Amino acid sequence: MTQTTQTESFTSEADAILDRAVRAAAPVAGVVAMATDRDGNVYEGAAGARRLGGDVAMTTDTVFALFSTTKAITATAALQLVEEGRLDLDAPARTYATGIGELQVLDGFDDDGSPRTRPPKREITTKHLLTHTAGFGYDFFNEHYNRLATEHGQPSIITATRACLQTPLLFDPGERWEYGSNLDWAGQVVEGITGERLGDVFAARVFAPLGMTDTTFEPDDRLRQRTATMHARGEDGSLTPMDDFALPQPPEAHMGGHGLYGTVGDYMRFIRMWLNDGRGEGSAVLSPETVRMAVQNHLGDLKVTALPGVIPSLSNDAEFFPGLSKSWSLPFMVNDETAPTGRPAGALGWAGLANLFYWVDRENGVGGFWATQVLPFGDATSFGGYLEFETALYSSLQR
Repeated sequence: MTQTTQTESFTSEADAILDRAVRAAAPVAGVVAMATDRDGNVYEGAAGARRLGGDVAMTTDTVFALFSTTKAITATAALQLVEEGRLDLDAPARTYATGIGELQVLDGFDDDGSPRTRPPKREITTKHLLTHTAGFGYDFFNEHYNRLATEHGQPSIITATRACLQTPLLFDPGERWEYGSNLDWAGQVVEGITGERLGDVFAARVFAPLGMTDTTFEPDDRLRQRTATMHARGEDGSLTPMDDFALPQPPEAHMGGHGLYGTVGDYMRFIRMWLNDGRGEGSAVLSPETVRMAVQNHLGDLKVTALPGVIPSLSNDAEFFPGLSKSWSLPFMVNDETAPTGRPAGALGWAGLANLFYWVDRENGVGGFWATQVLPFGDATSFGGYLEFETALYSSLQR
């Protein structure tokens, strides 16, 4: 099969996958998906509408709330500071973000329901933050954090306030992996070192070199008019537009864990940078040496675990590739074994709460991104469609 025929075959399959997602019994309103090699996008597709029942079609330049796909960009900014000798990943993070040094470990609840805390056994480092081993969680994945929110008024991380960062730790730093607000604190580390807001750091040091012109913490009118509507999945599979949903604008804090809005096309430029040893479309963002160091397993013997859906409106129980070992690099999850999609061992990837998914395969020089705006996370239609999309790409590479 010629490369042209191979590309045409994958394009046809991918178009059909997107179309099935918006026509399913429990459909998504709209989806944008792209795939890339080291040189540029090999597929760009969109299906459905930006809002269920609306008359504005989903297009490849649609703007999405990116949620946790923000995290890898924050990690990239931190790695730039490591390269410059301004950030020591093993130094106490409070050296750069003083507030993190005030946090205690949650040691249970007293009989009257009051949280009981104690000092941590060791300091939090920025490496702990990047690898999700600092002790932080999310209230939608952790019962203790959910109890702090419902019984003690702990602000949701989605409020983008400085107060929402001041959560107790769930365990002593370095003792296990738990997904949570670590990268929001890593963003505070970057701000503490640079003396600039995180969005300004991103704009100058990541977005400009990569040509990412549609990604920001604070969308302007140009981007807002292209933004997809969030949708809520009902228990019966129905979809309801959440017309009032938006991340706080302007946010009190630029949240390095989830706060960006952007397009899939912009994110593909970021994925290609990781495929190309840190080189962007215009200039280098990271050195090849930093990239090679960063993408290794930095969890040691710890492993990435499943995400339990504690708040059903925000997340189902979710896990990538159940039964397969998964580690964490500095910016991404690492699958330690070949995945059912064809993604090889050592490849990288992650996701965002509104069912956005991406992967970066440096071995084969390919990657992709699938974007919807539907809650809760782990949506069967969106997640299933993404896995089909990734599988189709690897099948095309075998032909």
